[in-house]
Amino acid sequence: MLLSLATTHHPATDLGYLLFKNPARLHSVDLPFGAAHVFYPEASEERCVACLKVNVDPVALVRGRGARKFDYVNDRPYVASSFMSVAIGRAFGPAMDGRSRERPELAETPIPLEAVLDVVQCRAGAQFIMEVFEPLGYDVSAKSLGATGQYFELTLRQTCRLSELLEQLYVLIPVLDDDKHYWVDEDEVTKLLRRGGAWLASHPQRETIAHRYLKHRRSLRREALARLLEVSDEPPDGEETDDAGAEAEDEDEDKAAPQKAPRLHTQRLLAVVEALKAQGATRVVDLGCGEGRLISLLLKEPGITDILGVEVSTTVLDRAERRLKLHRLPPRQASRVRLVQGSLTYRDRRLEGFDAAAAVEVIEHLDPSRLAAFESALFQHARPVCVVLTTPNAEYNVHYESMAVGAMRHEDHRFEWTRAEFGSWCDGISTRHGYQHRIEPIGDVDEALGAPSQMAVFTR
Repeated sequence: MLLSLATTHHPATDLGYLLFKNPARLHSVDLPFGAAHVFYPEASEERCVACLKVNVDPVALVRGRGARKFDYVNDRPYVASSFMSVAIGRAFGPAMDGRSRERPELAETPIPLEAVLDVVQCRAGAQFIMEVFEPLGYDVSAKSLGATGQYFELTLRQTCRLSELLEQLYVLIPVLDDDKHYWVDEDEVTKLLRRGGAWLASHPQRETIAHRYLKHRRSLRREALARLLEVSDEPPDGEETDDAGAEAEDEDEDKAAPQKAPRLHTQRLLAVVEALKAQGATRVVDLGCGEGRLISLLLKEPGITDILGVEVSTTVLDRAERRLKLHRLPPRQASRVRLVQGSLTYRDRRLEGFDAAAAVEVIEHLDPSRLAAFESALFQHARPVCVVLTTPNAEYNVHYESMAVGAMRHEDHRFEWTRAEFGSWCDGISTRHGYQHRIEPIGDVDEALGAPSQMAVFTR
């Protein structure tokens, strides 16, 4: 199978710096199923073409597994599939991450690019190919090959960053093929969000893309879409987007595009960090810590010496540990963080003795009947000096034109409060447990409707 990447950017040979591959050499990479080779059939200042040729050994793939004849004789060595995605990751990993030692500014610059896949399989036909790539801004050509109507020569043209092109090919090639050659589990959800989060949230075919990428495993698709919407903070059909990133770091994207306002979730996290710092917090509990986005920011604050992340899902805790790279941190730094599994609606003595607690977009995921238990566990028993809570402002939802009246921003939300409802709940907590509180808006403020999120800071 063959992928060709071409540019007419001047000088076009800078493509070699972006790909980390010298145009004057042949580059080979060993793969579990064969090998990949990168070579340049054309390399001038006017036009440069880099080819990724993937050799799949079908015999090695099934040897000793009781294979049938079809397992040895098939189209896998010739048709772009998940094998090609793996090869892109292995051969062009730094380029897909947007890194370039010699041309860092070029890695962030849109340049004219053309990608050609000699053969892709898409049983859904050419129209589906168009529906997948055209919303991403590509000029798409899908030339039918053969009489079956399921094989195509695919050409994509667009002026964009090379990293964007590679990430989209990495995700969408298996989507066209509608298959993967390896077992798919929760790690594939993280991989999808890392490589697709920046553009998938607003894609009109995002549900189909997620379903096919995850081999039609409905539980994984639901998890992927829920996490995608949670990170992007957009309404369910994707009309309103906050430029979500999957596994791309919020802070990294903000640095890459300083002219843009930070995404809403980033603004929430930064507001919470500032509130904790203003209270002089040194020991902080992150309730419902998810994948550790708040913890990663707290680790940058030297005044915060002890961080406890609490999450009900052990799977999510595993992802948080990987995302935070705790095993790679120096021992002194790593000792500042503990991740534990626990419920937020039961008394937990591990939460006692901390001077601050944060719950970022957590309470709306609890059934209303469990809010009293959450209140008791946190404000009566754990009883930190400071508690910082954020939750959506339901009044602001009218700005999301695609949302039906009465709908909520996330399929797992049990409720969304107006400013008055949130204020009333906070008043009750302060009265019952001897706290004072203030409520602040987060995000762009509408004079009549308030901000998209609201933050309460409780102190005693």
